Amino acid sequence: MKLVVAIIRCEKLEAVRTALDKRGIRQATYSQVKGWGQEKGRTVTFRGIQGQVRETDRVKLEVSVPEESVDATVEAIQDGAQTGRVGDGIIFVSQLEQFVRIQTGEVLDCLPMHSY
Repeated sequence: MKLVVAIIRCEKLEAVRTALDKRGIRQATYSQVKGWGQEKGRTVTFRGIQGQVRETDRVKLEVSVPEESVDATVEAIQDGAQTGRVGDGIIFVSQLEQFVRIQTGEVLDCLPMHSY
């Protein structure tokens, strides 16, 4: 199993969800996050005073998928999130070692078995 984590623009969440759904990926977790990167920030005005804000609002999307679904998942996120502008986001893929079902306590190892 792999964990695909993507940081995307907030307004692209529904497009990414639709792209994942078309590829049969129907479970994900997302959260509202803030961060900074290549974007230089934005100018805001508060009570007549202008200031520079570096942090941007983003969505962090987390999807656990079988190894054979990683490419389709990454492609779906790219298809839904890409605008061609700086700040479109980033995708991380990492190995999952195990997961535990809270309801049953079932522990499943996610690493492939090696034969020696």
